[in-house]
Amino acid sequence: MMNALFLQATMESIGIPTQVQTVFCMSEVAKSYIHRRSVRHLKKGRVIIFAVGTGNPFFTTDTAVALRSSKINEEVVLKAKNVDGVHIDDPRRNPQARVLDTLTYQEVTSKDLSVMNMPSITLCKKNNILVVVFNLNKPSNIEKAIKGEMVGTLIWAT
Repeated sequence: MMNALFLQATMESIGIPTQVQTVFCMSEVAKSYIHRRSVRHLKKGRVIIFAVGTGNPFFTTDTAVALRSSKINEEVVLKAKNVDGVHIDDPRRNPQARVLDTLTYQEVTSKDLSVMNMPSITLCKKNNILVVVFNLNKPSNIEKAIKGEMVGTLIWAT
């Protein structure tokens, strides 16, 4: 929830209207997730930020984002991390590991890259949802990602 609220504040500070939604009752900070509400807000030009997962055990927040994004026919998932994007190797173990600009879903699964779990990547692939993996800690990256500028790694079908 904290990440979602941070993202909301950042987006609204640059003039992008948002709404945080969650399956848990947190009415002071977020709206309850209701599919029709999400679609209505998207039609009004708002960005929906899904927070806190699915509310079901054994499902990650990545799975929740991929599932919700597929249900509302979203085109892009922004995945903020503490690294610059997807690396060819673990940058903490290998300082020479370089960031990949683009990857296909097939490359993520065949190379067993730990970007998202397999159900999440599979949902994104099946629904043709682009995934942008970028460094949250770089000051302008959120704004660049939101505006569609190249930042981090783009994961897509081809």
